[in-house]
Amino acid sequence: MTSDQVELWGAELAGLGTRIAGCFERSEPRATAVAYVRGLLADVPRKNGWQLAEQAGAATPWSTQRLLGAARWDADEVRDVVLSYVVERLGEPEGVLVLDETGFLKKGSRSAGVQRQYTGTAGRIENCQVGVFLGYASSRGRVLIDRELYLPDESWVRDAGRRKDAAVPEEVGFASKPELGRRMLARALAAGAPFTWVAADAVYGQHPGLREWCEAKSLRYAMAVPSHFKVTAGGRSAQVRTLLPRIPQEAWERRSCGHGSKGMRRYEWATVEVGVRHSARRGAALAAPAAGFEHLLLVRRSIADPAEIAFFLVHAPVRTVLAEVVAAVGARWSVEECFETAKNECGLDQYEVRKWPAWYRHITLAMLAAALLAAIRADHPTPKGAVTRDESV
Repeated sequence: MTSDQVELWGAELAGLGTRIAGCFERSEPRATAVAYVRGLLADVPRKNGWQLAEQAGAATPWSTQRLLGAARWDADEVRDVVLSYVVERLGEPEGVLVLDETGFLKKGSRSAGVQRQYTGTAGRIENCQVGVFLGYASSRGRVLIDRELYLPDESWVRDAGRRKDAAVPEEVGFASKPELGRRMLARALAAGAPFTWVAADAVYGQHPGLREWCEAKSLRYAMAVPSHFKVTAGGRSAQVRTLLPRIPQEAWERRSCGHGSKGMRRYEWATVEVGVRHSARRGAALAAPAAGFEHLLLVRRSIADPAEIAFFLVHAPVRTVLAEVVAAVGARWSVEECFETAKNECGLDQYEVRKWPAWYRHITLAMLAAALLAAIRADHPTPKGAVTRDESV
């Protein structure tokens, strides 16, 4: 790492410290927060309280623990700084907002929101917390910009004792993952984040409330749906998998939806005009898309194995070209890269806190660290084979 690169990192971090200054009532926790972010960015084997304290030159982790626990500062205000910083440094009108969740494996039962539940992180049911995140993807980079901790209903929301022990605020009630996603999309929209598409997996795509909200805001979306998802085609209700025989062979187009770990991700794609109901009630009316918009079913077929099929519900302006829709679907994978970077390089999952406010504080500071990484990499692309981060930060 050259002296110029070290100076660059230091200046960027100092600038972020100035940006978040107003989120803290006192200068001491602000300085500790900057040191915390510096530690998250450093080459520390395990980014827990002790190691981050040692990285900062402290004899004990007391100041770090106080930062995440008792110090007076607003993690939501820092979250808003993350969003404004990302918009400034990575924002583009063609940006894509991506909803997804990730699991944080935990032992015991005291960490806020922890229970045995499915997590894609492990690919099975595990004792874990689940965080719902909003990612931002543009040609300049991709990064996490918002977060919510999922609080299971019966095991947490209705258990006053557990809530009190984990310092869950009284006003926090049950919210499904799609509802948490809707709240984050609303914040990004209110903040003026530049984007064209919303992308998400089937957890969100099959949720009528989220889709209806997006349509009321005239937002374009491309969200995965399961094969049994019902739409209306030809005046009849049908599961999407039953529409495959109706697609003529000449309607399929081979296109790439972006780069993957093994090169370009090339598939065959086709669309079918469909109608959608946002209510499962018998006789419910078809949902009306936004003015000038239409609903489409996008079908993705593997070139190597035609039996490997995926379905996406699309809400887009009439005559939107297939290439644009495919690119939006491809951007959905960018959130996996966001999680990988934030966990491997910024300690997103390496926390040792149990209480609700402390989770938000650590996660938000890790997001801030990852946003700094993304901004520097966008402005100063690293030559292949070179060091990608400052091990002395």
